[in-house]
Amino acid sequence: MIKKSIEKKKIYLDYSATTPTDKRVAKVMSKIMTDNFGNPSSIHSFGREARKIMDESREVVRDFINASDPSEIIFTSGGSEADNLAILGLAAKSKIRKPHIITTLIEHKAVLETIKHLESQDLIEASYLKVDREGLIDLEAVKREIKYNTILISVMYANNEIGTIEPIREIGKYLEKLNIQRVGGGFPRIYLHTDAVQAFQYLNVDVKHLHVDLMSVSAHKFYGPKGIGFLYIKEGTPIEKIIFGGGQEGNKRAGTENVAGIVGVACAIKILKKEGDKDSKKIEKLRDQLMTGVLKISGVHLTGHKKERLPSLASFVFEAIEGESILINLDLDGFNVSTGSACTSGTLSPSHVLSACGYSHLEAQGNIRFSLGRWTTEAEIKKVLDILPQIIERLRSISPMIPNK
Repeated sequence: MIKKSIEKKKIYLDYSATTPTDKRVAKVMSKIMTDNFGNPSSIHSFGREARKIMDESREVVRDFINASDPSEIIFTSGGSEADNLAILGLAAKSKIRKPHIITTLIEHKAVLETIKHLESQDLIEASYLKVDREGLIDLEAVKREIKYNTILISVMYANNEIGTIEPIREIGKYLEKLNIQRVGGGFPRIYLHTDAVQAFQYLNVDVKHLHVDLMSVSAHKFYGPKGIGFLYIKEGTPIEKIIFGGGQEGNKRAGTENVAGIVGVACAIKILKKEGDKDSKKIEKLRDQLMTGVLKISGVHLTGHKKERLPSLASFVFEAIEGESILINLDLDGFNVSTGSACTSGTLSPSHVLSACGYSHLEAQGNIRFSLGRWTTEAEIKKVLDILPQIIERLRSISPMIPNK
């Protein structure tokens, strides 16, 4: 008789890839899907009820980010669509023949690939800001890249691979002053977009505080459902829709709205508003314990900024070992981690973020990202710190990357 193997308890440490949907959110969404299934564009009672629920949810989002009006919130299928709408939509509305866009080398692929696509069509020119070893851009470098035809600066609020927080507020404040001069001198206004997908649950996302015109958010990064997010579009920001059809979402995004998903966004935000600070403090404390323990292992380097970083994320480079080998061994022991961004870890190429930070191809291949969340416990952190040194020692003993072994 074949004995069934005892499955190890799974420990999830990849919250930056996605968060589990909070059961409270799922419960509310389930009720909406069965009881309030009307199309919000229908004028009968089922449609009006769905519209009312959707409008109430939009107001919850508006209030949380301190937008001036609910109409500034455009619901999308997630962060990638929001990024695409911000960049493609603004470029399409530009009256300049070949506008200029500034971004960074460490953006999410939803931003980088969109800008590169526009470049390949000869529709824009683009500048890609370098970052230092810790992943920070230089505000002075941003200023130097601005041209007469610049229309957009797109910089992510916090990086999804290394956790570094960028100076979005400082850029926004500078642009507000600069735009007064530019518009007065007949130059195009420069709009500021930030991908706040990773930052949303931990940092100040008050759009007036940040001085942003466009902000992308995805619900599945803060315990909401997958397949729903939103783009904040400040009133007066010119955006051409990229999905055509009906006139939904203020005629900026065609398609029947995902009412249950939208309610899920609002529910997750309500929980975040009530419990976010407590969660963040607990998570940061556990993250610090993890960082301290991992850095005791020889030949390990922390990536990202030492202080200006998300409280939930700790990414490391392990010398002379491939990150994929570490990941597989951790997985066999029940730990779920990442070798960087979940959107790119399926490729064999090194992380574009670590490469931009100055890590060699070989160094970047030794990357592991731990990201903690609402349900991470101290016992789980202690367990990974017990197991990880053994895995590293074992892998190094067979590593072909160690000379004279």
